[in-house]
Amino acid sequence: MSQPSQQEVIMAEDGSRISAAAGIEPVLEAKGLSQGQIVRKRFLGHSGAIIGLVVFALIFVMAFTSVGYLGIPGWWKYTHEQVSPLVNDGAPTSSLWPLAWGEHPFGQDRIGRDLFAMTMRGAQQSITIMLVIGLIAGLIGAVVGAISGYFRGWAEAILMRVTDVIIIIPALLLAAVMAQLAGRRDQGSWFASFASTNGVLALGIFLGLISWVSLARLMRGEFLSLREREFVDAARISGASNARIIFKHILPNAVGVLIVNVTLTMSAAILTETALSYLGVGVKAPDTSLGLLISQNQQAFATRPWLFWFPGMFIVLICLSINFIGDGLRDAFDPRQKKFNAKKAVDHRGTAVQASAVTAPDGPGYEQSGPEGSRYDGPADGTQGK
Repeated sequence: MSQPSQQEVIMAEDGSRISAAAGIEPVLEAKGLSQGQIVRKRFLGHSGAIIGLVVFALIFVMAFTSVGYLGIPGWWKYTHEQVSPLVNDGAPTSSLWPLAWGEHPFGQDRIGRDLFAMTMRGAQQSITIMLVIGLIAGLIGAVVGAISGYFRGWAEAILMRVTDVIIIIPALLLAAVMAQLAGRRDQGSWFASFASTNGVLALGIFLGLISWVSLARLMRGEFLSLREREFVDAARISGASNARIIFKHILPNAVGVLIVNVTLTMSAAILTETALSYLGVGVKAPDTSLGLLISQNQQAFATRPWLFWFPGMFIVLICLSINFIGDGLRDAFDPRQKKFNAKKAVDHRGTAVQASAVTAPDGPGYEQSGPEGSRYDGPADGTQGK
């Protein structure tokens, strides 16, 4: 009676037998599930992604409902511009034990503005910029990378040279120039008028137009690899159009790279906005953002540290949650992902060795299969080796 040394057989729910390499847990998919259902099942099974999604959803809901948005009033009694008398010398009134919220849970700045309202308004602006940058950079990067990687030739040469030109221009320098142009309201240009009334949206669009270059290069490399695969050749032979091959065959296999890099771009966008606001070329007063809050209160770090704690904490939480969500989406969309259990592989290997030793026949010239499939020839005279 022989035992499998490198594979194990498990029974699926429908009674079918599924073989998997030792230590690799196969993904059991129920028959009849659509691609969307499979992706959702895998994503919900990723604990880090679920935690990140819950954290980001809580921050999003709290930021956009507490102080209001687009003229819709919120449930918090203060706004980010409202000044009130200092309570507790501006220190936070919230506490964990005993659990209390207080009048100003995040404290107040020097002139009496509520830090909770300012932090929520800053989170609104930072999330808006992040989403705009992710949408624009992801769309442009995917299109440029797909066209240059699939069609090659003159299209690749032109698009990659444009990418090289944009990638060498410092983003901070371009942002400073944009801020100067937006500040010249007396000239009456359409850009100055738009930027003066939609500063956050203008900043997000601008950063999105210069943040797609790294994504385009990665997507180009992915398309260069996938366009030579057998399933693409089969699609060409069957008469599929280029658009169908790109969107139905290649893009679903490259979506993992796309999603991960879009989420990394979105998390980096918050840090970029923070740096620009800190340098004075991002969001400007009377509006506010998380980066601007840190910039405005840098002199009070030693005396009022809570003015840094809460904006910085929200920046970290937003960035981490977006990265965890991207990691979960990558695992859900990538069909090549498998779970490897090292402990299970070791246990399985030990079981295979033990089973081989037990079932090996005694006698002259027997053969024994080791854990790696090696062959051992016993002594021909039937004596036991020492």
